[in-house]
Amino acid sequence: MSLRKTSLVLSLLLALAPAWAQIGQRFPSEKRVVNDPVTGTPLSFLTTRAGGDSKIYPSHPQWTADGQWLVFRSNRVKGEAIAVNEATGDLVQVTEGGYEGMLNLSQSGGNKLYFMRKPATGPDKAREAIEVDLDRVFADSQTGKMKPAATYQRVIATLPAELEAYGDNALDADNQWFYFRIQGKAYAGAKLPAGTKIEPPFGPRGMGAGPHAIGKVNVKTGEFQHVVSVPFQIGHIQSNLWNPGELVFSWETGGKSPQRTWTVKGDGTGLRPLYPEAPYEWVTHEAVISKDEVALAIMGHRAIPGVQDPARAPGTDVGGANPGQDASWGNSGTREKPTGLAIVNLRTREMTIAGQTPSGSGLWHVHGSPDGRFAVGDDFSRSLYLIDRKTREMILLSTGHKDTARDHPHPTFSPDGKKIQIQSAMLAADGREMNIVVVPVPQAWLDRKP
Repeated sequence: MSLRKTSLVLSLLLALAPAWAQIGQRFPSEKRVVNDPVTGTPLSFLTTRAGGDSKIYPSHPQWTADGQWLVFRSNRVKGEAIAVNEATGDLVQVTEGGYEGMLNLSQSGGNKLYFMRKPATGPDKAREAIEVDLDRVFADSQTGKMKPAATYQRVIATLPAELEAYGDNALDADNQWFYFRIQGKAYAGAKLPAGTKIEPPFGPRGMGAGPHAIGKVNVKTGEFQHVVSVPFQIGHIQSNLWNPGELVFSWETGGKSPQRTWTVKGDGTGLRPLYPEAPYEWVTHEAVISKDEVALAIMGHRAIPGVQDPARAPGTDVGGANPGQDASWGNSGTREKPTGLAIVNLRTREMTIAGQTPSGSGLWHVHGSPDGRFAVGDDFSRSLYLIDRKTREMILLSTGHKDTARDHPHPTFSPDGKKIQIQSAMLAADGREMNIVVVPVPQAWLDRKP
């Protein structure tokens, strides 16, 4: 082959590298600190280019067990997950062969990642549960001596097609069990008590019908066990990261549910509504934030029929680009009743409202610091609000993340409660592409007495 042809082949290989990229591939740091244009808060953008980035859902851990890396979804290598070192900004590909749905980071016992994916061969609806040894990935990536993907990725179990297992999943607090959603209606229905009424679709999106189930596999042995079946569509399975064997999940309709939030033990006992809601309440985006508490949003995002909100232009609501504006959802989500960032105690079942925006869309995605000091929420304008749970003071922490963004900021507190991870379109030329950002809790707030 001529030198010119060899050069062309090498150029083609380099151009195609991301599509062939191996686990452990590294990308240069994009880290940059940008001061919020309104509040002045220093925002640490860990990614800054248009790479198809999106953070892990706020109901799940974002940081690795050692607190050094954040894992996120990206199109830098299509269909693969990326980790970014918070201190250096180094980017490393941490999966190979794809993943489906949620990414789960262990919070003890080393840096490990768990997810589901479709097997390379076999029935279309079969799924594999995968464990990735991130410590080995990071170490070998640093030296540039990567081994085959199977060195780092272990198949925990192959889940049979009859389960129709889906990537809505969670890792237990002690890393022993990996929980997942079962969509196979024949399997889920066979496990329901005789005579159980199967719920039909609910709302204008035609979602919510059951039955669904939750299953689990043992991370060490691959043993499968049934947890619970319910007569409705399951969504957002999450584990209590401080209390092994405790789950929270939702009745998913794509909007308001008849009863959104549920909790159950890992052995299938104790199934009950987490926050029993009224028909006029729009409850959404629950997240376990500590051993005993779950944050959720009780929406106050819709105009009261026949009443003009002075904060809104006549005849408008919070904007058609956001969910919940369709009149077919009924008269829920207005401020005729208490709304806001609610926190439910799993033991006492007491609910308190930590705060609410004074007008407008209301808080939408919510979270809290594990020490119980702070809560955080975003709204439809993609602004971020911080709440002192002791004093009920609320401040605008960050804004300017563009309401044209592909998604909401989805705030999640770090385990130490000193910072919050979001996704932002602030730097996006098209107003949509998002980047991974860490927002500090103001030092003056951290210095307050708990």
